Amino acid sequence: MRDEADNFLLERARAGDAQAIEALLERHQAQVYRFGMKMCRDPEDAKDVLQDTLLSMARGVRDFRGASSISTWLYTIARSFCIKKRRRSKFAPEEERSLDTEMIAEGRQLADPAQSPDEVLAGKQVEHALEQAIRSLEPMYREVLLLRDVEGLTAPEVAEVLGVSIQAVKSRLHRARLSVRAQVAPMLGISTDGAAANGTCPDVLTLFSQHLEEEISADICAEMERHLQACDRCRSACDSLKRTLALCRTTGPTVQVPNSVQASVKVALRNFLAENA
Repeated sequence: MRDEADNFLLERARAGDAQAIEALLERHQAQVYRFGMKMCRDPEDAKDVLQDTLLSMARGVRDFRGASSISTWLYTIARSFCIKKRRRSKFAPEEERSLDTEMIAEGRQLADPAQSPDEVLAGKQVEHALEQAIRSLEPMYREVLLLRDVEGLTAPEVAEVLGVSIQAVKSRLHRARLSVRAQVAPMLGISTDGAAANGTCPDVLTLFSQHLEEEISADICAEMERHLQACDRCRSACDSLKRTLALCRTTGPTVQVPNSVQASVKVALRNFLAENA
């Protein structure tokens, strides 16, 4: 659902107010850029995706009737441009600039003075492990994880963006979560072995992920909770998944649109609006 500020700007934008269109796009540019960076994994591609997405939104804003949220609409557009970029970049070099490199270049990472140097280093190592884990996912799993666990869309909204069923979203999401958790858990000091001796334990990681999506019954949930109380290994495994997903939720806001990219996109947008006034 749209918030009141989006509603107000959208109505003015539909009426042809260029300033409202620009303000509306500025409100949503960071999420589009984050998505482009993590899907395309290249700063120049992410910049192109952002610019193309915002220009497409500007072209179509008068016809947008609000059947979905503005965020869902934007992610749908951005995803189509990401797919085009992936196809064109088939033979691109493997070496890519990381998100950390981009953020440092823009001077946007500030050290927490309350943390010791060792804590700062450990935190960066975990962040890097998370970034690498997300990057290593196949695109069909990466986009689901990014939209659901990083950007916070609901499963139905993710399904709308991707054009697949809600069940397909959840199936891909569970697999993506477990894959990322397996890579990040060692950095959290937790073993990735979630199976107890003699194979007597249920698949608690998948069950916990399904529980987060409200896919298991109250009885199964209660049974799982009883098992976790008695099994340290499974409890540790679920804890590592909780902590991994918490990291996913906090990684989004740290990625900002570089000033140079904002300026470039703003020029392109204003030129477009002037030509179509």
